[in-house]
Amino acid sequence: MSRVTLSRYLIEQTRSHNTPADLRFLIEVVARACKAISHQVSKGALGGVLGSMETENVQGEVQKKLDVLSNEILLEANEWGGHLAGMASEEMDNAYQIPGRYPKGAYLLVFDPLDGSSNIDVNVSVGTIFSVLRCPERNGENGDLGEDAFLQPGTRQVAAGYAIYGPQTMLMLTLGNGVKGFTLDRELGSFVLTHDNIKVPETTQEFAINMSNQRHWEPPVTRYVEELLAGKTGPLGKDYNMRWVAAMVADVHRILTRGGLFMYPRDSREPEKPGKLRLMYEANPMSFIIEQAGGASTNGVQRILDIQPTSLHQRVAVFLGSKEEVERVTAYHQN
Repeated sequence: MSRVTLSRYLIEQTRSHNTPADLRFLIEVVARACKAISHQVSKGALGGVLGSMETENVQGEVQKKLDVLSNEILLEANEWGGHLAGMASEEMDNAYQIPGRYPKGAYLLVFDPLDGSSNIDVNVSVGTIFSVLRCPERNGENGDLGEDAFLQPGTRQVAAGYAIYGPQTMLMLTLGNGVKGFTLDRELGSFVLTHDNIKVPETTQEFAINMSNQRHWEPPVTRYVEELLAGKTGPLGKDYNMRWVAAMVADVHRILTRGGLFMYPRDSREPEKPGKLRLMYEANPMSFIIEQAGGASTNGVQRILDIQPTSLHQRVAVFLGSKEEVERVTAYHQN
């Protein structure tokens, strides 16, 4: 039986689910960009891409060389195809305008070009996260695309995915009808379908959280994690294992593969901020993927995909993964 490549899968989606052709082309372009990023990541010190820049992004974070390079790869790959009306990135202050010499399309692309970049120099998995939205109707074709066009709740995403650059390079993708996993065959140069109809188990005995922040957590999180750590002798009646990769894309990939719970709560160090992770570039696409795989995702109070964004770089607390545990920690917040 012949293997199903990403291109073949997308063509079949066009036939069976009426996936628009321009969306198919857009996903293929993003996938090619991810292959280019994977190649750069794999070079490491040989390619002179390790280390930090002397610049900071809009979040005040020092940019790694590969952060900037990955951002440029995604912009250059997607700006000319005619599928996009604009782009937005965690690494850029404002929305990216499609150059006037290129045609404009019906979609918006938002992305975190290299999630977990603090892991680059120690050779631990990193990844690219992306989300596709429809561009609202505009009067006329002239003028810059404003930030408001991107401020759509996660329920309006038409596609989302991530590439993880680990021992294998994989692309996880949802078009709103389940989650598929593709592995990069470097000999063929193609992503090949290897994980079909991915499902997150409803229950789990594994969680991911940065325990070094424990003293800054709010009471519901402290209560919940203490119950996890109490194991069989505690109120939950079973032992849990903790994992923490310090890259959302790696922790979410583990959850999709074998279940689990990922938590990045707000804390008392910056009480004016509702969380650490970015809603548009990280929380929304990952929540879409997790929900399509049968899991759940909230900010502790409400479903993340229902949140109406107010700014391009808005932050949010995140609890996502196996439904039973997400519902439990959310109930602790609501009570």
